[in-house]
Amino acid sequence: MAKGVKVPKKDDAVLTAATEQALEAAISIAEPGTVGEHMGFAMDGERIGTHYFACTSTAYRGWRWAITLARAPRAKTATVCETNLVPGEGALLSPEWLPWSERLAPGDIGPGDVTPKIEDDPLLEAGFEATGEEDVDQMAQWELGLGRPRVLSAEGREAAAQRWYDGDHGPRAAVATKAPANCSTCGFFVPMAGVLRQTFGVCASEWSPSDGTVVSLDHGCGAHSEVDVATPEPEKILPPILDEMALKPI
Repeated sequence: MAKGVKVPKKDDAVLTAATEQALEAAISIAEPGTVGEHMGFAMDGERIGTHYFACTSTAYRGWRWAITLARAPRAKTATVCETNLVPGEGALLSPEWLPWSERLAPGDIGPGDVTPKIEDDPLLEAGFEATGEEDVDQMAQWELGLGRPRVLSAEGREAAAQRWYDGDHGPRAAVATKAPANCSTCGFFVPMAGVLRQTFGVCASEWSPSDGTVVSLDHGCGAHSEVDVATPEPEKILPPILDEMALKPI
């Protein structure tokens, strides 16, 4: 036989016919009334196979009772090996388990929470090039004004920039689409340092909904420093009219 070709599992008449034995085993472990019709039998290996029964419990729709039977060589009877409740087609399953460090999402970190350190984070790179001499490396680090072992990598800057630009402080935010002018011409716009200066800055207007946050040059709001609105004329309040004819003298 050609290498890699799967050999079909040989049918076993004793195991195939042991439906009632498998049903009794399923009933013995299931809640009363939750074992339904027989859904078939499949050989798992030589002299071992599994009978499947529907699970009628409303909490486990789409699941099946799986009763695995085996037969010893030359034996005429089957033996129950395992009893399980397994998911079938369309069964409701829990999400794939992930470590808590991978389940964290933006906004999940609260007071006192600490995120795990990622040693090989692609969003970061070394803050300086190491020479191997500890004294020289430390001096170079502080002379560069970094004081940090790692800084944003090009990938990290690009990811942050895209996130900011697509967020609530980019050009497509609702407040920006209705703004009379862009942040690039506002006196309260403080440009960022470095390469991000070309696209982003920080809003310093206490009247703006973006105060203290990163905004794009083409963001905007109604608190723009150079935009004015027509001052409405003050409403004239007339003195009250006294109808003396309607008064009755005392």
